[in-house]
Amino acid sequence: MITMSKTFTIGNDLEVNRLGFGSMRLTGTGIWGEPKDPEEARRVLKRAVELGVNFIDTADSYGPDVSERLIGETLSPFPKGLVIATKGGLTRQGPDRWSPDGRPDYLAKEVEKSLRLLKTDVIDLWQLHRIDPKVPVEQSLEPIVKLKQQGKIRHIGLSEVKPKDIDRARKVVEIVSVQNLYNVGDRQHEDVLEYCERHNIAFIPWFPVAAGKLAQPGGKLDEIAKRHGATVAQLSIAWLLHHSAVILPIPGTSSVAHLEENMKAAQLALSEAEMKEIEKAAKS
Repeated sequence: MITMSKTFTIGNDLEVNRLGFGSMRLTGTGIWGEPKDPEEARRVLKRAVELGVNFIDTADSYGPDVSERLIGETLSPFPKGLVIATKGGLTRQGPDRWSPDGRPDYLAKEVEKSLRLLKTDVIDLWQLHRIDPKVPVEQSLEPIVKLKQQGKIRHIGLSEVKPKDIDRARKVVEIVSVQNLYNVGDRQHEDVLEYCERHNIAFIPWFPVAAGKLAQPGGKLDEIAKRHGATVAQLSIAWLLHHSAVILPIPGTSSVAHLEENMKAAQLALSEAEMKEIEKAAKS
């Protein structure tokens, strides 16, 4: 079996359990408005912490504001060691509608709002949700760097970027995390993962579970999952944990039962042969 690191240290000082929780689904349909069951959303957050999750990812655009507010209302004051990451830089025009806004003044205001909603004095990890094509990344990060110097932000990350974007941002400030689309069936950002490995940057895959043909019942992933008494979703998460020590999966859900199922993925031990089987299935 492959020896798998259970933890990762973000920015050399924030040690987290590698399997975290993404709170995007704690909102309404289309990541818009209030969740259908607010009490269940709060139970999910509390249960995640009970199960050992100490890395929770959110964003000001989830709702908008809803996810951050629920986290603040439910978990603040945050227990020692709980790392809350949030993002700014995407605006909302309606369900499933997103638009980048990297104007410095806008981002500075959003950080202050995130602090209020999360009910905290410092954001452990703030990430630029998207680079705005109309605004140079250096300009977008300028107020964020100032807020970091003021102690309101501990660390800074990026989302949906390529290596050249990370290089450019790193000339302005240390980048400790990158959040990109990535799963066993979608490896378009393998170059970004390799960059993060070289520089010990946390790689946070969004959409971490395999989908489509690869995940269908009776397929190869389903066959391997059944050997472990697991689901394809659990196997997908376990594959990420085994694939690279810098990967921090953050599967999200609005259900306690589904959360508990996802968390069991950290217990799956995959062999080198099984990893090769999964790779082969993903390429076929």
